[in-house]
Amino acid sequence: MPKNPEITTELDLDLLARQLWTIGDVNRLRLLQLLPDSPDCEHNNNVSQLAEKLGLSQPCVSNHLARLRTLGIVRHRRMCRDVFYWIDREVADEIVAKLQDSFKR
Repeated sequence: MPKNPEITTELDLDLLARQLWTIGDVNRLRLLQLLPDSPDCEHNNNVSQLAEKLGLSQPCVSNHLARLRTLGIVRHRRMCRDVFYWIDREVADEIVAKLQDSFKR
């Protein structure tokens, strides 16, 4: 029996669930709100600056950023003496699209 390409596979659903679980932490959501869509030194998006804005410790923010980087939703680059972070809008849009598709049944 041919597979319907519109039906989401269990593997796809498992990945989406892991992505949503990772994003679904309140501090990670707050962190994502602070990050720009492009890498630069201007938006105050290194770990120290983000930790200060969020009222969290630097190790805590680093841990959250590492989890978001594992998803691919956050990118990083060493610039201007620090490591700066930004949202990969393409990956974020893919996650949103997959979530929307899961409700179209």
